[in-house]
Amino acid sequence: MQRKALVAALALWAATPALTASAQVADPRPPNAPTQKPAFAGQTDAPEKKLGVAFDIVTLSESLRNPWGMTFLPNGKMLVTERIGYLRLVNADGTLTPQAIGGLPAVDNRGQGGLLDVTIDPNFATNNLIYWSYSEPRENGTNNTAVARGTFVEGPPARVENATVIYHQGPSLNSTLHFGSRLNFLKDGTLLITHGERSITEGRMQAQRMDGLLGKVARINPDGSIPKDNPFVGRANTREEIFSIGHRNIQSAAIHPVTGELWEVEHGTRGGDELNVVRKGKDYGWPTVAYGIEYAGPPITGGLTQKDGTEQPLYFWDPVIGPSGMAFYTGNLFPAWKGSLFIGGHQTNDLVRLSLDGETITSEERLLVDRTPRLRIRDVRQGPDGALYLLTDEPLTGKLLKLVPKK
Repeated sequence: MQRKALVAALALWAATPALTASAQVADPRPPNAPTQKPAFAGQTDAPEKKLGVAFDIVTLSESLRNPWGMTFLPNGKMLVTERIGYLRLVNADGTLTPQAIGGLPAVDNRGQGGLLDVTIDPNFATNNLIYWSYSEPRENGTNNTAVARGTFVEGPPARVENATVIYHQGPSLNSTLHFGSRLNFLKDGTLLITHGERSITEGRMQAQRMDGLLGKVARINPDGSIPKDNPFVGRANTREEIFSIGHRNIQSAAIHPVTGELWEVEHGTRGGDELNVVRKGKDYGWPTVAYGIEYAGPPITGGLTQKDGTEQPLYFWDPVIGPSGMAFYTGNLFPAWKGSLFIGGHQTNDLVRLSLDGETITSEERLLVDRTPRLRIRDVRQGPDGALYLLTDEPLTGKLLKLVPKK
């Protein structure tokens, strides 16, 4: 697409009503790093803009065990993962099939691990292939993020046949944290896999190393082979799956509906959740540069927020929202929301809505803040019906919710 046409398309898709001047921001909490300055105007604390959209929350299911990811099937049903290691088939009315889907490999469900994201093949209508990410148990208590695929058979009983692991993150570490794991297909049919750096010091420092996959976004073909046009193919001592480097823990990711690029939000520490557009061969800084401070209080790696050769986030939050799940809204059920970006606030127990002008964040809104009990949102998806679907993260009463226009 020519640049002028792309700019025009972005502006049209994300057009929102003009903002009135206001100093009000969506999150009134003070920052953890008040002396840090954004790299450009509007990079944080965008003005609050409440659109006043009225909606009902329909509870489709409330008996899921730490649900993490979901995807829609062409027949109106859904697949939902539970971190414990179960893949569930959900009927269009929200009822669960009695038994979990069989045929998946074992997971390491300690800590943040388990069965994580799930998606269908772009050619699912003809091949019935599904893909899922999970924490893979390895020797001596170590583990890593892995991706498998198999043929989904609705049954009964519902099952996956010919399950094959097509990707292993390496190296494996003894950690139960920061598995990343969002799965997104690009328009060219390749699969992007988001990662974490496993949180522990040994893993954190590998986010900048090229001989491992920690703290990276990886790109593979659907069969697990490596695309020949990956940015580091042929480089010595480098994992050729690498698409981008310098990430902390990406649990929000979605493909932009106009540009076809991957947008992601990754977890910071105390401050520093950041929104990025993931581009081929780029370095997103972690842990060399970052906003926010360490959990224990001191600066992160010397307190640098900018450095030549690293990408600046489009936007960052301090304090954090704890991002998980993400969706660009393109539906017609909520005209006022069209062009918005929705992100689950797992830590703030809300749903974050961003208004966009191209790659500029023009305003922010927090939804579901008055919901009782508060919702720990784990995933956000737009359904084929134009509704917004949410998963909430509870060990026995995880919910599948649907936002629809208020009657």
